[in-house]
Amino acid sequence: LDHLPCCLLLTAAEMIWTTLLQFMMVHVEVYEAHGDIHTRQGSVFMTANAVRTDYLSLEQERRKSPRDSQQLRSNGPSSKPQAAQTTEGTQVAPGTSMVRNRGSLLTMEKGDRKARVETSLLDCRLCFRPLKPPVFQCNGGHSACGTCLVELPGGQCPMCKHGGGGFAPCLAMDGIVSSATIKCSHDGCQSHVTYHEHDDHHSACPHAPCFCTEPGCSFAGPPPALLGHLATLHSWPVHKIEYGKVLWLQVPVSEPRRLLLAEDGGVFLLVVGLLNAITVVSVVCIRASTSPSLQYPAMMWAYGPPDVAGVRCMVDTEAVTSSSKPRDVVAEKLPFVLLVPPTHVFGAGASKELSLEIRVNKM
Repeated sequence: LDHLPCCLLLTAAEMIWTTLLQFMMVHVEVYEAHGDIHTRQGSVFMTANAVRTDYLSLEQERRKSPRDSQQLRSNGPSSKPQAAQTTEGTQVAPGTSMVRNRGSLLTMEKGDRKARVETSLLDCRLCFRPLKPPVFQCNGGHSACGTCLVELPGGQCPMCKHGGGGFAPCLAMDGIVSSATIKCSHDGCQSHVTYHEHDDHHSACPHAPCFCTEPGCSFAGPPPALLGHLATLHSWPVHKIEYGKVLWLQVPVSEPRRLLLAEDGGVFLLVVGLLNAITVVSVVCIRASTSPSLQYPAMMWAYGPPDVAGVRCMVDTEAVTSSSKPRDVVAEKLPFVLLVPPTHVFGAGASKELSLEIRVNKM
């Protein structure tokens, strides 16, 4: 062997390596995320977005590694067009960067190109809720949130058949779950929020649907759309209001509901009811839920006819209540109401009216 040329030794070693590879099979497991992915033994061809592959071909690994210093010096930029470049058995879309991580091929974001990830990969394997930092991982690769880990008996992974050992912090997953965003599903909302914060945003989103509960009607939409629906199809009266400014209204008692439209598209309901012999008036914000970061203080005044001039009723509140179903609002059951005695009601019978002033602030 000492007398054989070095090139013959390398050729013989390569033939032995190739023969061994013919007896080996490489299993490739692909998780698909809204794309067509075609697989074959030892390689993956991605026509859309692949989330991950569990193993790479050993042949690919061998070809990626230079065999000697001469090859290292000869390696240079590929002369192939970018669209035609491949990574030895794995065809990748142009402009997509790839990172090896524990034997996996991950498609990453580059520029305006984005990879789609199956959301179940971002969920805790114990409680199945979205993972929040800090994220922990067992030796078997199962991710868990800190809350579940505290409650886990013995700290051992229940997903591993033979025990996955203890969990350790996973900084890589911390970065992924902190940067993975999802678009709000409500019509009209353009917000992209962190995946693990989506539920909180979804319930507090100003574009969350509100509902028409008029008999036989099932319309649902964001507050401005609901206002247009109620005004057009159900003839609800509408008035414009500006935050911080007083709006004067002459309200017939026979029309217990009217809508107020603010300059930013906010919708409010002025509702009138009767509690014993006292007329009650209130204002409600029409939205799907109450956001603690956005409140609407309000004040209301009622003026009487000339014979009680100079006497007015007044009420104020730090925050009006909210409702997603304006027709179901009952004034008598609201915590914030203006009590209007009979002396401050104009007219009689069906022609009774209230002289009101309303001011809504935005905080």
